[in-house]
Amino acid sequence: MKKEYMEDCPDYLEGFLINLKIVKDRADRTEEAYYIDLRTFLRYLKFKNNLASSNTDWHDIKIADVPLSLVKKFTLNDAYQYLRFLKDDRNNSTATRARKTSALKQFYIYLHKKAKLIDENPLTDLELPRVKNKLPKYLSLEESLSLLRNVDSKFQERDFCIILLFLNCGMRLSELVGLNLNDFSKDNRSLRLFGKGSKERIVFLNDPCIEALDNYLEVRPDVDCNAMFLSANKTRISKRRVQQIVEENLKRSGLGNLGITTHKLRHTAATIMYQHGNVDTLVLRDILGHKSIATTEIYTHLADDNLRKAAENNPIAEQLKKNKK
Repeated sequence: MKKEYMEDCPDYLEGFLINLKIVKDRADRTEEAYYIDLRTFLRYLKFKNNLASSNTDWHDIKIADVPLSLVKKFTLNDAYQYLRFLKDDRNNSTATRARKTSALKQFYIYLHKKAKLIDENPLTDLELPRVKNKLPKYLSLEESLSLLRNVDSKFQERDFCIILLFLNCGMRLSELVGLNLNDFSKDNRSLRLFGKGSKERIVFLNDPCIEALDNYLEVRPDVDCNAMFLSANKTRISKRRVQQIVEENLKRSGLGNLGITTHKLRHTAATIMYQHGNVDTLVLRDILGHKSIATTEIYTHLADDNLRKAAENNPIAEQLKKNKK
């Protein structure tokens, strides 16, 4: 069954998305993300070639009728013009432009090598915008404890359990929302998560997490729904509602101005495990469900940064500085 967002989709793009889903076994949300990024590209082609009415809003530009001929005649120079358009007209960040460039390159590889719809790939030498590596934001151990102490809502047990699982297990938002009742094994003290690409992994739970889940399940409405966390309407809780729960409780804890999100709570869990729990990076990789150890190693850099600050603020060093004055 064709997904709703693909109703406005030319055949050659649909072929790429099917290849992505069926052959490469990518998750539904990954398929949708590629569609959205490539929809931007095809809208640009219509806009650039005056095929869209001048009074049509950008978000109303349809792409199902974009002819393959426009895609075929796209050049490397055109690609750099497109990137400038994303930066200047769409105000896309460097990271967003890099992601859209990567999607475009993969799209053209498919058209050339797999579908054989174009004779040559004009984007072989297209460079991705350079994204600066930034250390992720996270809460300190004390701030995390303050957040947990200040959880207060009509659905107290649910909201406390949600935030505690984020801070202890380092799970993604989609993984938490996707939890089902049968993913919790009390005997094994574990949760089964489905990460990127529907990859399954097991995370083990400590006593506070077990207690929080027990407390929540005692008050969870008895409805015919397998979802672990329910909304006020007694259906599976949405990603947006979970984000709101986190935002509301961060504000209540006086931490609302730090730019912390549900994903930053994942960073927080990883950082606390590494810095305070002496967790090896290989173990941390498995807990977080990272494909590459290189992704996990950013948390060692966070620790190095803190160690450097600690060395600079050493009282002995401060005293020696004063003596020199």
